[in-house]
Amino acid sequence: MNVGPSGFNNAPVTRALVIACTIFTIIFGVRGRANQLGWSYQDIFHKLQIWKLIISVFTFSSTPELVFGLYLLYYFRVFERQIGSNKYSVFLLFSFVISLLLEVLALQLIKDPSLSILSGPYGLIFSSFVPFYLDIPVSTRFRVLSLHFSDKTFIYLAGLQLLFSSWKRSIVPGLCGIIAGCLYRLNIFRIRRVKFPGFITSFFARLSLPSIGNTPPPSAPARNAPGNVPIFAGRQMEGNYPAPVSSTPEPPEDAIAMLVSMGFDRNSARQALIHSRNDVNTATNILLESQNH
Repeated sequence: MNVGPSGFNNAPVTRALVIACTIFTIIFGVRGRANQLGWSYQDIFHKLQIWKLIISVFTFSSTPELVFGLYLLYYFRVFERQIGSNKYSVFLLFSFVISLLLEVLALQLIKDPSLSILSGPYGLIFSSFVPFYLDIPVSTRFRVLSLHFSDKTFIYLAGLQLLFSSWKRSIVPGLCGIIAGCLYRLNIFRIRRVKFPGFITSFFARLSLPSIGNTPPPSAPARNAPGNVPIFAGRQMEGNYPAPVSSTPEPPEDAIAMLVSMGFDRNSARQALIHSRNDVNTATNILLESQNH
């Protein structure tokens, strides 16, 4: 299961989120208030403690949850690299807002005054399991005793650990996050076509340390028929992808196979690799953008 280069290269939004979660959790943990950030229906609608909705998104309630949560956020940076920081920011905000609304509705339906929602970015984490399940292929399978596993098993186990860490307090936000991910996948309100102004994602990039040896994510997609990769010959694509050069070597078979395993046809994968000078991450962005237009 290849998720690209290590670190936060080409993933400034994920880096900013991980930093924010770490700082908020440490601050409230040192003060002994991390466990008090869970919110209930009474907190929001009777006591009007709206600040809890915002702070709880960035604060895990315990160290084990912080470790598993940051591990999953770090892994899911692959989606920011695939769709670009702009669209990933939309996905992030959509997941947060929809999951919070669903959590409020769930508390109203459950009518348990003692139930409070566990703090942490569960909406984003569990909504990311939807594209993880549907889009990330299994690259390695192995067997332990009589049980069959794959390289995706460890991600699912980390998710289950978070989902059942506090019983109903964690199950409710986890399920709401999965529903939010499904709604995004279904393109409700055409949300997958929404983009923020460029200065918003550039703000996250300025918060991050500069990346070395990586090309920036594309700022604008190419306009092509759905399912087709761009026509490369004779002109530069719209966006910031590198122009193809005659000296670009033939794409390696393992790079083509990786893109084919993600669901792209072989010829489109080869052309995208040629256009991106055999950079797999950039080629993936080209193929995904061409499918979205």
